[in-house]
Amino acid sequence: MELRQLRYFVTVAEEANFTRAAARLHLAQPGLSAQIRRLERELGQPLLDRTSRSVTLTPVGEAVLPIARAALEHVERITHTVDEFTGLLRGHVRVGLISGAAGEEIDIAQVLSDFHRDHPQIGISLTEDTSDAMYGALRRGELDIGLLSISEDLDPSIGTELIYESTIVAAVPVAAEGYGDRITLTELCEHPLICLPTGTGLRALLENACAAASLTPDVAFEAAAPPLLIRLAAHDLGIAVIPRIPADEATRLGIRTLEIDPAMCGRLVLAWSTERPLSPATKVLLGQLRIALATWKTPGQANTARRPRSRTA
Repeated sequence: MELRQLRYFVTVAEEANFTRAAARLHLAQPGLSAQIRRLERELGQPLLDRTSRSVTLTPVGEAVLPIARAALEHVERITHTVDEFTGLLRGHVRVGLISGAAGEEIDIAQVLSDFHRDHPQIGISLTEDTSDAMYGALRRGELDIGLLSISEDLDPSIGTELIYESTIVAAVPVAAEGYGDRITLTELCEHPLICLPTGTGLRALLENACAAASLTPDVAFEAAAPPLLIRLAAHDLGIAVIPRIPADEATRLGIRTLEIDPAMCGRLVLAWSTERPLSPATKVLLGQLRIALATWKTPGQANTARRPRSRTA
């Protein structure tokens, strides 16, 4: 019995599908199936029921699964303990960001460059995705660190550190007439809106607020990052829903912002899994990101974020 076979078995059980499991493991499906069959022959019992479209666990498989997971976790902890004892950093760190997060205010590329220079033997993956997608990836162990925008507290299995909070505002062309300094949520929903896509924290804030008021937002345009939302609003394609920016910057970008009543507040957090031990490499990079993010400023204004005590990494 090999550790990789246990890892393959656990992945197939989690995905309930050989094709998805093979893709997640970066293996060819026939090779994955062959390894699982070899494991079953060695144990003398089938672990998976392949008679339906969805792969399910046999009674033996259900009994073996938690033991296999525990075995893999213990091996991982042994490796981490040895690495920490010797001061050796190795492996691979997977980082996820919401679109548009790596701007001038926080130079993620510089942080990663410094980390790579100090630890050239560490592999680094960087992806951009929605907050919902990255939250799921953190829970599944497919990401090590994420920079997420959230509308509510996350599951206790995810540790977080608050980076900043921002009031959500409406953006209209700078010369637009018929608007005061504020707009109600009801009035906002009477206009075509420009917003981040479903799965983002800002979109969740808008949809949750509308649902609580029995309103349906008319999202006419979606864009992956706030700068494009602002440009679309400046061209009068709708009212953009964006994090607050300073008035002088808004004017320079061709918009003015309106306070939304009732107020909505979004949060940007650094996130990691608390259910799995962090590798030494992940701990070091997480520390460097914390230092960099501590100096992060909301565009055009001081960073006045309330920093709660974070869960231990």
